Amino acid sequence: MRHLLEGGRLTLTVTIVLLAAVLVPFLLLDDVVAATRLIIRGTARTSLLLFLMAFVASAMAQVFPGWLTSWQRRNRRYLGLAFAVSHALHLVAIVAFARLDPVAFWQVTNTSMVVTGGLAYLFIAGMAATSFDRASALIGTRAWSLLHRAGAWYIWLSFAVAFGRRAAIDPAYWPAMLLIAAALVIRILAWLRMRRQVLRA
Repeated sequence: MRHLLEGGRLTLTVTIVLLAAVLVPFLLLDDVVAATRLIIRGTARTSLLLFLMAFVASAMAQVFPGWLTSWQRRNRRYLGLAFAVSHALHLVAIVAFARLDPVAFWQVTNTSMVVTGGLAYLFIAGMAATSFDRASALIGTRAWSLLHRAGAWYIWLSFAVAFGRRAAIDPAYWPAMLLIAAALVIRILAWLRMRRQVLRA
């Protein structure tokens, strides 16, 4: 079992689980639109979880060293790719919802959300594409670092805004907001620890 949670096998395992989970709403519900909206909500949560695991991987290893955080840092790239898969499924469900029921779709979204969400997907695509050694070598270390740093923070902010908007009216979203806030705190703690080490050196 352990080998399924390392490297590329981790991404593949998560992908298989996600694909199986996407089928469940269609088996349980007769309403295709309702099933599609359930998939949108479900993949939003899996995407958030996978993203945060990658987002805080290095910071967690600094603040809470141990075998689990070591595994998390070692597999940060593959957690990020699994997040990209989850959010790709999220996008497919959104597009399907827009086509199946455009009136309801535009009742829950607007043009600015489409634009800001589209930019997040551009970052995700760019970060996923450059998660492979050959692609990252092509763009260079500086461009890679800029892309992944800016992309990670923009995606974190996108999740904070999206879940925050819903948490304001639905307490069911509060746990997600706590995770988002905790990720920020962990990143700050790791940065402060690294800064102290540099100053001591």
